[in-house]
Amino acid sequence: MPPQSYQPTTPVTPPTPSPAKRRSWFGLVGLLLVVLVGLFVYSQKQAIYDYIRLYNYEPSSEVTALASTTSMTKKSEHIFYVNRPQVQGKDDFNASCPIGSEETNVLGCYLPQGRGIFIYNVTDPQLKGVKEVTAAHEMLHGAYDRLSAKERQRIDGLLQDYYANSLKDERLLGIIESYKKTEPNDIPNEMHSIFGTEIAVLPPALEDYYKQYFNDRQVVVRLAANYQAAFTSRKAQIATYDAQLATLKDTINAAETSLEGQAAALATKRTELNAFLASNDTATYNAQVAAFNAQVQAYNNLLAKTKQQINQYNSIVEARNAIALETQNLAQELNSRVPDQAAQ
Repeated sequence: MPPQSYQPTTPVTPPTPSPAKRRSWFGLVGLLLVVLVGLFVYSQKQAIYDYIRLYNYEPSSEVTALASTTSMTKKSEHIFYVNRPQVQGKDDFNASCPIGSEETNVLGCYLPQGRGIFIYNVTDPQLKGVKEVTAAHEMLHGAYDRLSAKERQRIDGLLQDYYANSLKDERLLGIIESYKKTEPNDIPNEMHSIFGTEIAVLPPALEDYYKQYFNDRQVVVRLAANYQAAFTSRKAQIATYDAQLATLKDTINAAETSLEGQAAALATKRTELNAFLASNDTATYNAQVAAFNAQVQAYNNLLAKTKQQINQYNSIVEARNAIALETQNLAQELNSRVPDQAAQ
């Protein structure tokens, strides 16, 4: 059978999509790209926000010194600078941190949503360290804001456990009690800043947690203790003076009661002696004069001693009140809401 020849088949051209179908395809791809870009932007929103906040930002030398002195890590330094911290005088600080603003105290404030960190410019050398501790305190508010819901729940549990079972510092307990009245919804947030900057020994889990924010947390704790000593030392001296005054007061009161009794007895005895003289009974008079004079001498000795004790009491009162005034003035230095004294 002779070979047969095959005729090539006519090539089939695939159908060309209509313009409407091409537009639908491109629209779908475009939508997918938009979604992917949106997801990426959302997942990186914090990094993008931080980049914008830090773009062309140069912290002042004072601000960088605060970060350095408190041994902030790169992470916490980043959080600190993102909030563009400012150290301000009384008027500017009060304007930046109005009464009733969120998480405000008299030394500093952290305003969420990128509104900044503001630190009151305390200049009294006896309170050295206040600005540094305040800077670290407010930075930790910013760090707390950035915790994931899961991590925040874990840290809140650690903070509450330490507060309920281990915190013994009466001053800090008092501060937290005051926050319960003024900011009841922010207690864990405040404990997060207070414990991290003012408590020397924390449970291991909390110590490990704070390591991401401080190269050496004890630096901040020592700064807090140093400026608190300006108050605690004075309060201890006032307590010593008060104890001395209480003892002296009891002694003086007892002496004055005794002096009143002795004075009455001496007056009666003097009347008797005068009667002996009037009746020319000189023998009896002379026999009792020596004893009377001894009683007078005892009275005068007690009177002189009591006057000395009264002078001592008044001197202690003066010294005690001077230290109390110093304490009051230092407290006012830490309160930006106290108006400046008018010029004399």
